[in-house]
Amino acid sequence: MGIQRIESVTYGVDDIAECVRFFDDFGLSMLERTDEHAVFETLTGQTLHLDSRPSPLLPAPVEDGPTLREVVWGVDTPEELARLVTAAGRDRAVRESADGVHHTVDRTGFGVGLTLARPAPAPVTPRPANTLGSVTRWNTALEPITRVRPLRMCHVALNIPQEGREAAVGFYVDRLGFRPTDVVEPMGVFLQAPGDDDQHTMLLCHRPDRAGINHIAYEVPGFDDVIEGGNHMIEHGWREARRLGRHTIGSNVFRFLHAPCGGRVEYAADMDRADDTYGTRVHETSPPHHIWALRTNRDQEAPTASRTPS
Repeated sequence: MGIQRIESVTYGVDDIAECVRFFDDFGLSMLERTDEHAVFETLTGQTLHLDSRPSPLLPAPVEDGPTLREVVWGVDTPEELARLVTAAGRDRAVRESADGVHHTVDRTGFGVGLTLARPAPAPVTPRPANTLGSVTRWNTALEPITRVRPLRMCHVALNIPQEGREAAVGFYVDRLGFRPTDVVEPMGVFLQAPGDDDQHTMLLCHRPDRAGINHIAYEVPGFDDVIEGGNHMIEHGWREARRLGRHTIGSNVFRFLHAPCGGRVEYAADMDRADDTYGTRVHETSPPHHIWALRTNRDQEAPTASRTPS
């Protein structure tokens, strides 16, 4: 089948300690830490690498400051891995490192790795919910989650220049087997990996007209995790990048946070699943960013000296 999932990501960062504090608060598990390097893991075994002195074997960063340097994709079989390595290397160098990852670079300059997928099982027990005619929780009050633990990295969004955007998308479609699920002509292309059933595994966004990391989304079990996880991050001093809402494309509930490693990270839940019958939807104009976003009357209220604090 081919690519199943994101296997690992690597960021070049300025402040290891600050990034470690961020992802610890975010809920990932630390695997290793030195003064120049840290590795975190999701519950399904994907790894996040933070390097203040990234390997010289990585391609040059596509933007100034802390940023994403490489995405490694997990492939289902050795035969498919060999096929994809050959396809990726038709007009560019591919090198294999000692850990079995084949490294190259995409049209924009982001590092691209290919390796065998090694998913770890992560049993998910959704929180029981009640509604008229469907009661799953009796005589039990819900307790706070207290500590959100992301299940997996579910998609990566990269900013790309408008010039050459067709070739940038073509690398992932023609060489690596991704398929476009939604093409938003003024904004970008949503892509699904062949072994993934999420509505999109990747977004190549040309609207900013520059190369850089947009965000990486992490799936959590449910809405409570999205809300409580974001609240936990804000309580620990991190900045929210977008208010709680539900996307139009993909339908996932989201909450975004600015990350010291560059770009943003997203808590995501309830993404649409799509099979081959979904086809490719083409949007000549950009649909609304969200179906809904959190609103409050206080958004329209200007503070005055006479108003009684609540």
